[in-house]
Amino acid sequence: MDKKSSRQRICRFQVLLLPSEAVAIKNYAANCGLSVSAYLRDLGLHYQPKTILDFKAASQLAKVNGDQGRLGGLLKMWLTNNDGWQALAKEQALPTIHQLLQDIQSMQALLLETAKKV
Repeated sequence: MDKKSSRQRICRFQVLLLPSEAVAIKNYAANCGLSVSAYLRDLGLHYQPKTILDFKAASQLAKVNGDQGRLGGLLKMWLTNNDGWQALAKEQALPTIHQLLQDIQSMQALLLETAKKV
């Protein structure tokens, strides 16, 4: 909305609330990055306000997913580098590698489930 249309808003509603309800509404509006007026207007017009917390959570999930990808890339680089294998005996390295791969897979599954909730 541009400033011109917002200046045309001249109707005012009064709503009686309990103090706890007023605090809750102010908190919800702040979580959405909206003023109380804009928040209540959006709800009243059947718009679903998006919370800033959802965007922050999605951003953090994307960051963790990127970290997982980098970890997989580093593991691949280590495995293709002969010096990495020569530093450890094969018997010592294989269980560690399998455990690391399982950890990466379980973390990716957890990320996917968490992303579906956001």
